[in-house]
Amino acid sequence: MDFGIGFFPTHDAMAPASLARLVEARGFESLFFPEHTHIPASRLSPWPGGSELPRKYAHTVDLFVAMTAAVTATSRLRVGSGVCLVIERDPITTAKEVASLDVLSGGRIEFGVGAGWNREEMQNHGTDPRRRMAVLRERVEAMKAIWTQDEASYAGEHVNFERIWSWPKPAQRPHPPVIVGGNGPTVTDRVKAFGDAWMPNYARDGFVERALELKATAGRPISLQVMGVPNDARVIASFEQAGFDRVVHWVPSAGQSRVETDMDAFAAAIAEAHGE
Repeated sequence: MDFGIGFFPTHDAMAPASLARLVEARGFESLFFPEHTHIPASRLSPWPGGSELPRKYAHTVDLFVAMTAAVTATSRLRVGSGVCLVIERDPITTAKEVASLDVLSGGRIEFGVGAGWNREEMQNHGTDPRRRMAVLRERVEAMKAIWTQDEASYAGEHVNFERIWSWPKPAQRPHPPVIVGGNGPTVTDRVKAFGDAWMPNYARDGFVERALELKATAGRPISLQVMGVPNDARVIASFEQAGFDRVVHWVPSAGQSRVETDMDAFAAAIAEAHGE
């Protein structure tokens, strides 16, 4: 099982390039950045994590800027979106960005996607929250067409284009892994439809059984991953025993000292889980 780090790259925290070098030097396999283009001041959509939305959500630098900084500062680290809010992005532009990053990184990009939870944020980008799952699927499918076809076309309800040329193609074949985020009741349907992996947010409600059922019924290989695991050896061991491929731990959006302290705790929990 691989071990990754998640980080909200705020403008007043450790810089993405410096963090990426540290994560790679510490021997972690991957680094994931989240995405929020903005947070609507109305705050009508409740945050799934609790009553108070952390400040970092409104202060992150752009996802692809952070990923670019991370890949150019490292040589082995896999760098991912955790997750890219595809429903707020043009699929042709996003396909170009992902493919360009994959080429520049030598094939080290992990493309996590999701529909998001903040309905006002979606609406500000012109997406009807009631249709967001259909929009997500079509935009991912359209990007796959661009990545894999020399002359790509896509005809859907929400995405339409005919015979376009777009290079570079991704370094990874057929494309970077598409990791579907989310814990909702229909998320495994989306994984089966267009995902290479499922990466739900860690919760105590026991989704391991659901993940194993997905893997058994998908009809093709599906990677099982989890975002936001705590510094707890028992939790880490439980995912390893269940056959998960990757666990990711969020470190604080802070300076290097606090980040290193938290990474030390995560490394210690991993060692304890392995009986070291």
